[in-house]
Amino acid sequence: MSDEKDDGIVLHENAPVDQDDRLPEKGSPERLLAERRIVRKLDVRVLPMIFLIFVMNYIDRNAVTTARLKGLEEDLGLTDIQYSTLLSTLYATYCTAQIPSNMVLNYIKRPSIYIGGCVAVWGTISALTGVTKNFDHILACRLVLGIPEAAFYPGTIYLLSRWYTKKELAFRSAVLYSGLLISNAFGSLMAAGILSGMEGKQGIRAWRWLFYIEGAITVAIGIASMWVLPDYPNNTRWLSSYESRLAQARLADDTGEADKDHADDSVLHGLILAVKDIRVWIFALLNTAQLLGLSFVNFFPTLTQTLGYSTTVTLLLAAPPWILSAIVCCFNAWHADRTGERFFHISGWWWGVILGYVIGLSTMSTGGRYVSLFLMACGYVGFAMTLVWVSNTIARPPAKRAAAIGIVNGIGNLGNLIGSYTWKSAWSPGYHLSMGISLAALVLTLYCPSVCMRQHLIRANAKMDEDEKAQMAVVDRERVEEAARLEGITYEQAIEKRRGFRYLY
Repeated sequence: MSDEKDDGIVLHENAPVDQDDRLPEKGSPERLLAERRIVRKLDVRVLPMIFLIFVMNYIDRNAVTTARLKGLEEDLGLTDIQYSTLLSTLYATYCTAQIPSNMVLNYIKRPSIYIGGCVAVWGTISALTGVTKNFDHILACRLVLGIPEAAFYPGTIYLLSRWYTKKELAFRSAVLYSGLLISNAFGSLMAAGILSGMEGKQGIRAWRWLFYIEGAITVAIGIASMWVLPDYPNNTRWLSSYESRLAQARLADDTGEADKDHADDSVLHGLILAVKDIRVWIFALLNTAQLLGLSFVNFFPTLTQTLGYSTTVTLLLAAPPWILSAIVCCFNAWHADRTGERFFHISGWWWGVILGYVIGLSTMSTGGRYVSLFLMACGYVGFAMTLVWVSNTIARPPAKRAAAIGIVNGIGNLGNLIGSYTWKSAWSPGYHLSMGISLAALVLTLYCPSVCMRQHLIRANAKMDEDEKAQMAVVDRERVEEAARLEGITYEQAIEKRRGFRYLY
């Protein structure tokens, strides 16, 4: 490892191991201490930034729902169908752009620049939404907004999977996703302040100020993130060569294979592998039905408004359910990492949403409806684990994992697109038909794709327990050899480590 990162030259993956960079023996106190230090370094630098970005991601995306409470529809002359079209249009581009975005992310050298740049671009587009004059203008903004936004969530989940082991990933992903949940609370509080205090300032309506202010904040955060976020373990500039090798060795030890693609693989290779894997499509079906069942999120301020309070009080009441959901999300993921369990940590929360819908269908009392909003919000605790389960299951090669995450989240958000048309204002204030459709989607998710995936992985683990040849048939020799090189052990020793790999379910 003669090349120095400070000179802007990345370390070559197949370079011989320098004596000074040899890692302590796996499981030794020195090794455990070194791993804790690098994980702590990543946590301190990465988690606050991705949390903050995701807060702004959903604040920007859902600004149109809060702006609706202060005259957006009237000023732009929107009909009910046109408003639903604004919501669904974003998902049309957001869904389709995720797969190519993740494929590109796997092959570029500086994901920090790519993700940070996309954040700054969507902040700019969000700010420009404030100058729109009619339906065509705002429709164009929403259509374009979905493209840069598509890079962030699936891309960040993939980036985290390049750094954290399968027993660490759930909690870190939950910290990321809690940014979305907090955004539903913080966004409501921010919106309440802007909508109540900025009306008529400089002759501009408060809902326009909402887009200007929130978009400008996002642009600033996106530019800052380019210097804070990591790239990949082999080329992140703020890691020493020893830390770089340790980061790669940790991931190799996690599955028994190095986390790398073959040099001669094409850009489409990972996509082809993902498309051929039936598990990817089961996860995609699971995610689509799940997000249709949780599609109330785009209408949460409107649902809270049915409690009968003023705009400001409505936005303040919308915050506590999401704050609770964020806290529960992190605890649920922490416990999932500790136990290695996935299915019940995802599906168990759907029962709470179903109960919330039953309460909402049964009563129009203020207390009952507000309790149902807490139960519904906690449904996103399970969703936060979905792409983690995908990453754990489609572990290698990285190109396939990146494509699988893009497919599952991209197709899954079709559930949000469909859901944009299931919460019609004509069905207010009860929204009984809306809740019925969402309830049915969650029941489908519970008893079809999620159970099928769990049973499939149980059988796959049992087959590996019983048939060593079946397990070794899926071993990639080149990645195992790279894992041996990183760890400083023989190929035979690396193969023994590879035999210990099992799926999490």
